Amino acid sequence: VETWTYRDPSLATNLTKQQITGYDVEAIDGSIGKIDDATLEADSGHLVVDTGPWIFGKKVLLPAGVIDRVDTENETVYVNRTKDEIKDSPEFDESTYREPAYRDEIGGYYGSGGQGDRDPQ
Repeated sequence: VETWTYRDPSLATNLTKQQITGYDVEAIDGSIGKIDDATLEADSGHLVVDTGPWIFGKKVLLPAGVIDRVDTENETVYVNRTKDEIKDSPEFDESTYREPAYRDEIGGYYGSGGQGDRDPQ
C-alpha cells in the first residue's frame, strides 16, 4: 500500500471532505482526536487530525495509507498506528504541510507498513 493512497479506493470516491471532517479518529490503542481537514485526492490523500488535549492541542498529518477503515455510521476513522507512533510523528506545520519536503518527511516516518489491519470492532 502506498503511503499517500487510500487502501480502499472507494473511500476517495464515496466520501467527501465535508462528510469526514469532524469524524473521530481511533488509533490501534485508543482515540486520538477529530478530523480537522482532509484531502481525498489520488496519490496525495491525507487527514489533518486535531488531537485536542490528548497531546496539548497538537495537529498531526496522517497519510491516507494508514487508514484501516471508515465507519460512516459511527463517524469514525480507524488508523493502523498506535497513539505513540502518531504522537511522535514530525511536527505539523500549517504553512508547509503541502510542500514536497514535508510530505517526504511524513512519508518516510509512516512508510507503507504499520501495525496491520485490525479486526472490526
